[in-house]
Amino acid sequence: MSFVLVEKADRIAWVTLNRPEKLNALNNEVLKELEQIFAGLEHDAEVGVVVLTGAGEKAFVAGADIAELRSLDTAAARIQALSGQAVFQRIEGLPKPVIAAVNGFALGGGCELALACHIRIASENARFGLPEVSLGVIPGYGGTQRLPRLVGKGVALDLILSGEMTSAADALRMGLVSRVVPQADLRATAEKLAKTILSRGPLALRSALAAVHDGLEMAQDKGLQYEASLFGLLAATQDMQEGMGAFLEKRQAAFKGL
Repeated sequence: MSFVLVEKADRIAWVTLNRPEKLNALNNEVLKELEQIFAGLEHDAEVGVVVLTGAGEKAFVAGADIAELRSLDTAAARIQALSGQAVFQRIEGLPKPVIAAVNGFALGGGCELALACHIRIASENARFGLPEVSLGVIPGYGGTQRLPRLVGKGVALDLILSGEMTSAADALRMGLVSRVVPQADLRATAEKLAKTILSRGPLALRSALAAVHDGLEMAQDKGLQYEASLFGLLAATQDMQEGMGAFLEKRQAAFKGL
């Protein structure tokens, strides 16, 4: 039985964590499947945007499989963290937009998985948190690094050190998610956003992802130079000619894709 389902339609890949009886908790098999799936999606010409969500209405991913983690010693725990980080880095580094449609609890590793996605939208019943300190450990799949970069050091430390959950509304206020919608509207909202993104220039999308992702790791002056270089490269593409031509001619752009 697969713990991660993939459905493709209209150039959107819907990736669904499928352990509803365990609130879609992450275990090593789930991580292995995610790695394989995203490795394939990177080179899938039929997919332009990925939407990641959880099965059911209770949880996106309620955390890691604690029973699996409890027996780890120091060396094994470090390897486990590096393994999970590598999977999430693959998701974050995908040159196609990845939208997390958070449909319930996103706790621990589930919150870290959402953080690895490029865009996060949430249902009104979603709850976010990094409760690892209550278990005597810290977030190990990138939470201590991605959350401060997203919401700022002080807010991130509040969440990480308290281990408390935060509501979807508060997550929106702090910038953890960009949209909050009723649970019944989550899939439609994700699909509409994905289709909007798909209507844009594919080379520009790839370059924008690179500019933001890589640029955040640079000093600002270096990031600005990198942005200018990417901007210059796009000027030599058919995508730019089509996009600007469509604007001037007041018509819908017909990008050819990658």
